[in-house]
Amino acid sequence: MLLSNGTPINASWTLFLDRDGVINVEQNGSYITAWQEFVFHHGFSDALSLLHPHFGNVLVVTNQRGVGRGIMTHEALINIHNNMLSSVQNSGGRIDKVYACIAVADDDHNRKPNTGMAYQAKQDFPHIDFNKSIMVGNSISDMEFGKKMGMYTVFLTTKSGPYAMPHPLIDAQHASFMEWVGSLGLALPAHLISQELA
Repeated sequence: MLLSNGTPINASWTLFLDRDGVINVEQNGSYITAWQEFVFHHGFSDALSLLHPHFGNVLVVTNQRGVGRGIMTHEALINIHNNMLSSVQNSGGRIDKVYACIAVADDDHNRKPNTGMAYQAKQDFPHIDFNKSIMVGNSISDMEFGKKMGMYTVFLTTKSGPYAMPHPLIDAQHASFMEWVGSLGLALPAHLISQELA
């Protein structure tokens, strides 16, 4: 499997995913405060089930300052993520760990585009090579986070964009996670492709 720049991917690579707008439908202007509000993006689970065997680790890095603002509890966030992980696993996918920054301040070292969550992941998974890592997100802060660590970056236009390419922070740009996975040459189920085109 090759990236758009011709680089081959194998099990020595790590996949970093933003959450809102990549895994689930983002609620613009508000926070997802309960599992009942969490809706997976069309085709995400099927696409991840095809993609994850090609990566040594699949990790989520997400800013969730709704907790820090008191809009939701940390326990509620953990419940959302536990349900998300179970649902992904039941669909044949895999996410190895979720890192969430609940701080309010933009200068908190863990809040993207700052790189604290990347270093947390490196501590938990010492074999991670950031030069063999991909960051998939739907905000420029995700792309900045990835580039600061030397990652290949994939921008999804689920919230804004598309941006004029080439772009100094974006290596590839797609409408959805499913579309990006399809661009890698993995065969998506026919029913997903037909629904996407409908």
